Amino acid sequence: MDRKRNHVLTMAKVLVLTGVFILAGQGNALADASLKFVPGTKINGVFVGGMTVEEAKVQIEGFYGREYNLTIKTKDGKAEVIKGSDIGYQVVITDGLKSILDEQNASGRVAGPAEDNSRSLKSTVAFDEGKLKEKLNGLSFVSGQGVVTTVNARISAFQQGEPFTILPEVQGNSVNMGKLEEVVKGGLNQELREISLEDSGCYDAVTVTKDDPGLKAQCEALNKVREMQITYTFGNRTEVLLGEELSSWITAGADGSIQVNQEKAAAYVKTLGDKYDTAGRGRNFRTTSGRDLSLSGAYGWQINQPAEVGELIAAIRGGQSITKEPKYLKAAADRNNDWGGTYVEADMSAQHVYMYKDGALVWDAPCVTGNVSKNYTTPEGIYTLSYKQTDRILRGDKKADGTYEYESHVDFWMPFNGGIGFHDANWRSKFGGAIYKNSGSHGCVNLPPKKAKDLYSLVYSGIPVICFY
Repeated sequence: MDRKRNHVLTMAKVLVLTGVFILAGQGNALADASLKFVPGTKINGVFVGGMTVEEAKVQIEGFYGREYNLTIKTKDGKAEVIKGSDIGYQVVITDGLKSILDEQNASGRVAGPAEDNSRSLKSTVAFDEGKLKEKLNGLSFVSGQGVVTTVNARISAFQQGEPFTILPEVQGNSVNMGKLEEVVKGGLNQELREISLEDSGCYDAVTVTKDDPGLKAQCEALNKVREMQITYTFGNRTEVLLGEELSSWITAGADGSIQVNQEKAAAYVKTLGDKYDTAGRGRNFRTTSGRDLSLSGAYGWQINQPAEVGELIAAIRGGQSITKEPKYLKAAADRNNDWGGTYVEADMSAQHVYMYKDGALVWDAPCVTGNVSKNYTTPEGIYTLSYKQTDRILRGDKKADGTYEYESHVDFWMPFNGGIGFHDANWRSKFGGAIYKNSGSHGCVNLPPKKAKDLYSLVYSGIPVICFY
């Protein structure tokens, strides 16, 4: 009886201890499960069920580093693939895995086909942009043989002897590289697996057709220029700029205006200056004595090239044939020979001065010019009279004691080259001959008083003065 009771007690103890061990095992199993994601969990498209937070992080990041691909679909159903491994693609999960696991534990760790255990987390994406650009440039729909470039309707380029025409638009299958790069980078940053070129607007589109009213207006404006001509006059000479040449200078602006190549316009105006400018250059002059001389001087014609380029461009844009003179920076009395028929001639080798009016000799007189022996030689050249003045005191250089090298009163003063001019010289009893070589002036042209008075009544500011030996 006692043996039987002991056996029962022993069995009871065994059962109790077994229960304790079973409950402890179940508790440990439940504790281990709470550290792992429930079966079927997918985070950022990667299955991580049964993994700890650390294991899931390694799995997600490793998947994108090893296996991620981005498929790009074309509008004709073809596909190109960019491998993540080819562009150094990496995804780093920075935070949020633990929160998803805590949420699963708090909600009872529900799993199964009916339960959506897919989650998305913000991540840090990195890739080599240089390698990506290289990959994009190598895609068949970017650089393949079947690529047809989309082109807007446009106006034909200038062709010698041909009018401007409208070239029709071409709707091709070319891709806008800027847009493609933007869309692909966006897909990579969002960890997308596929993008559509058509849905994302990557294809180039025609925006201007051959029937566009603005394009027609541009073409008409260009052809209008082609029919015009610009005639420049230079006295009895002309230069004609034909529309055929003008057409090679122009294009149509987006707003329908005529755009003129400024460099070509400037080059043309320069050729006019090179050919027709006279200021500062040698010009042929026939003296009263019958000699032919080449004389130079600041007096003459000089085109204002920047201003004339602006006028030329405006004339081209106007589209109307015109005849015009260029804008001048310097102008002379006559476009054909500069001084025209009214001028003063100082023949310093003959020591004689002449004045012509409308081609006729109206005055002349002997003179005395600058003293050659003292290096006061009156310079030759083509000048203009600066002004005229009566009752003037002419002074030389000021000396250290405050007095002047000389002081001479004149009744009639007519300067043409700085401080050099015509004037009366009542202190002289003789004029002409060789007086100037040793007893000449300080550079001025001395005249007999009565003759100076008569010249004064004939000349005016701006009249050409031609001096020579």
